[in-house]
Amino acid sequence: MKRTATRAVLALITALLTLTACSAGAQQRPSVVVTTNILGDITRQIVGDGVPVSVLMTPGADPHSFGISAQQAAELEQADLVVHNGLGLEEGVQHNVQAAVAEGAPAFAVAEHVDPLKIAGPDSQPDPHFWTDPSRVARAVDLIADQVVAHVDGIDAAAVRTRAAQYRQQVLAVESEAAQRFERIPPERRKLVTNHHVFGYLAHRYGFEVIGAVIPSGTTLASPSASDLSSLADAVRRANVRTIFADSSQPDRLARVLAEQAGLDVRVKPLFTESLSEPGGGATTYLEMTRANTEAIASGLGA
Repeated sequence: MKRTATRAVLALITALLTLTACSAGAQQRPSVVVTTNILGDITRQIVGDGVPVSVLMTPGADPHSFGISAQQAAELEQADLVVHNGLGLEEGVQHNVQAAVAEGAPAFAVAEHVDPLKIAGPDSQPDPHFWTDPSRVARAVDLIADQVVAHVDGIDAAAVRTRAAQYRQQVLAVESEAAQRFERIPPERRKLVTNHHVFGYLAHRYGFEVIGAVIPSGTTLASPSASDLSSLADAVRRANVRTIFADSSQPDRLARVLAEQAGLDVRVKPLFTESLSEPGGGATTYLEMTRANTEAIASGLGA
């Protein structure tokens, strides 16, 4: 009888300890959760190793359509700070971000605070793809640093400011490299056709003309109609465009269909548009991605 009672007490103590440990673990919130991997890289450069940064979007994923697990959704709701792109980019996780905000998690939509442009076309929706202009990313670095200092308890604010200043200089150096490279492209050749509207900010910053997009939208979830392709093919012929750029992580079938419809010898050249790559893939970081795209665009347009 005593042995049975002892076992019961030990079982109760074990259960209580387990519940206490689970409760304590639930309170250990991740410091910063970031939705996209581009912003994830930028945020990690700012935060450093002092606090954990969890990035939801995997390399090579589509920011418009990727989803997250229940565990990741819980991380969002428990975060000290949620950094997301905003302006409708993360269509698959937007409701998760809204749920986290409803639970009291501070959230910062970066694209909304860097002087957003409109997407070309009849809808004129705000363009979320601000990272194609490094000067706006440099501005975003300071904004993210401000949010980290304001919301992440116990972080070394001075260290965050120092890292942000150093990284901002690296971003501006890449911006200067891009400007010099693009200056060598004759103005009459600075014409862009992409798989969907991604490079409006780059065009605005460096003096390119966006002729159009195979998918006439700011999201990959839209689909072009036959008339859309026909109209764009006419525009490509009129502008004498010789290179079409397609996202490296997605099939370029539609871009090739357009090339065939245009009736010209048009090349399809891959770019890293909305996601970083796996290690060794050519765009492991934002800086590497920007350099790779700069070279691809310049060489594709005959600089």
